[in-house]
Amino acid sequence: MVAVPEVLNRSAAAAPVRDGARIDVRHVSHQFALRGAALPVLQDVSFTVEPGEFVALLGPSGCGKSTLLRLVAGLDTPTQGSVQADGATIAGPDPSRVVVFQDPTLYPWRTVRGNVGIGPQAQRRGFIRRRGPQEDQARQRIDAALELVGLTEFAEAFPHQLSGGMAQRVALARALVNDPALLVLDEPFGKLDSLTRIRMQGELARLWQDARFSVLLVTHDVEEALLLARRVIVFSERPARVVAQVHNDAPYPRHRDDPKLVALRREVLAQLGLDT
Repeated sequence: MVAVPEVLNRSAAAAPVRDGARIDVRHVSHQFALRGAALPVLQDVSFTVEPGEFVALLGPSGCGKSTLLRLVAGLDTPTQGSVQADGATIAGPDPSRVVVFQDPTLYPWRTVRGNVGIGPQAQRRGFIRRRGPQEDQARQRIDAALELVGLTEFAEAFPHQLSGGMAQRVALARALVNDPALLVLDEPFGKLDSLTRIRMQGELARLWQDARFSVLLVTHDVEEALLLARRVIVFSERPARVVAQVHNDAPYPRHRDDPKLVALRREVLAQLGLDT
């Protein structure tokens, strides 16, 4: 049996302590203006992410999943309906909701440490000329994030010296340094080779179990969704609407050939109209 690997070896003290966010998506519809006409993207979408829950959004490419993530992250506002975090309407981006995209988008002139430290720098927590408690705290947070993703020894490396998987780990550390209540992942492993992708899936599962944040993952990979998520929300073709919610209580680490996961895979594929 092939297990999702447990790659990281970290101390519990390094894990963030923020509780996960509750996200409520209520009757959300969204559309874009395209050549003077309305292009519907989401249609009456409703679901809840409980605090500390790992939820995957699964559907055909281009159906509107990434648009929904942008609404949850506060990068856009829905045409209709509401998106709330812990009972408050999301009106814009917030450090408690951090997005990790498919492309890690690292600054090539910054070291790994410098890239991870962008958040604390932007929030004026550290990197001040005069050394003091704020700078020490920022450095400790960066060190803890690097330890979480297993990159302590590469803190002074530059992006061109990293593999694809290591670069994506830097992007995760850059997100985790802010102690997010919600980690929003938009196909984060889509550009990685299959072996690196398997390793990164294992690392993400361990990070989530250690740190207790909520996770909302967009993917079109059925196996990835079932390996990682407690619940898989299946969407239709565009305009996306929820066609099914599949609960997955299999223990971690999960195995690709677990009969329960194989059965759930068939169920999800049937919901997607791919049960041939």
